[in-house]
Amino acid sequence: MRNPSVHVASLWQGDEIYRSELGSLTRLTVDSFPILSGLSITRLTLAPGAFREPHWHANATELTYCTAGRALVSVLDDGSRFSSFLVGAGEMFHIDSGALHHVENIGDTDAEFISAFRHERPEDFGLSAAVGAMTDSVLGNTYDLPAAAFADIRRDTTARMVARRDGDPDIPAGAHFGDPHHFAVEAMPAPVDSPVGSARTARKQFWPALRDISMYSLRIREDGMREPHWHPVTAEMGYVHAGSARMTIMDPDGNLDTYTVNEGEVYFVPRAYPHHIEVVDAPRIQLLIFFDQPTPADIGYRASMSAYSRKVLAATFGVALDELPDLPFTSADPLIVTRNNPLDP
Repeated sequence: MRNPSVHVASLWQGDEIYRSELGSLTRLTVDSFPILSGLSITRLTLAPGAFREPHWHANATELTYCTAGRALVSVLDDGSRFSSFLVGAGEMFHIDSGALHHVENIGDTDAEFISAFRHERPEDFGLSAAVGAMTDSVLGNTYDLPAAAFADIRRDTTARMVARRDGDPDIPAGAHFGDPHHFAVEAMPAPVDSPVGSARTARKQFWPALRDISMYSLRIREDGMREPHWHPVTAEMGYVHAGSARMTIMDPDGNLDTYTVNEGEVYFVPRAYPHHIEVVDAPRIQLLIFFDQPTPADIGYRASMSAYSRKVLAATFGVALDELPDLPFTSADPLIVTRNNPLDP
């Protein structure tokens, strides 16, 4: 069933770009999720032995979270800088716009990846399609070979997307070392950690490769809540990895949109729109939240109320001074708060 909110869409039921026994690729762009701006998202699955063919994104950086499986990732950046590294569940990789890269399942089980792109309509080129665009003679000249050497090569300007290797994977020895494209986000100590939830943060402070995108892995228990807040200079795009939550967003006209997001769905909050998140019908939730800035910042309701005198607040809300609640002073927002009151109907 389609979520009635304009802020929510299912990634599992998104635009299907590829599907076969080797895997699948679905995506949400502005074409199918019109509220998106500056961000989009894909879900890639790969069967054992399958790989996403070498490709690049012409207009967007990529930030990917591995949710399952184990993969070999290779990256060829400009200046002939090449690297390869291993990625497992709970780990991430970052690819600059235009960099050639591939993702290969080297495990015995299916692998899954959630990728955010720094454009609402990313453009892709596959290596097979790019080669298919050139004539045999041009390719022969490029590689100092006769044109006939390329007669049997698949020639098509439509990328293969996913293929399967023969035999066991070839894993370079260097793939076992650290790499600046790779970040084990779930292995880091949580910068935000409370009895009712935690947030691990892939942002420039901890991962210098990030220049225009970042991600929070947010976990909240059913007795916790993400406090109402807004992000002054960043939009927010969240993927529900596990559980379900209720959110409320207010737009500048004062209209409210309250909706439920479930596993496999994506929500989008425009820049500086106030919103909150609380768990419903689940013991906990995990969200992969992507931002269009390398270091997202927010302003929460708790610190907001602490910034002004009680006289200013009483006049703002139209109550007598002695009728104003005894609000706790908060110099730094906690991000996650305890839900002491019953869930609203």
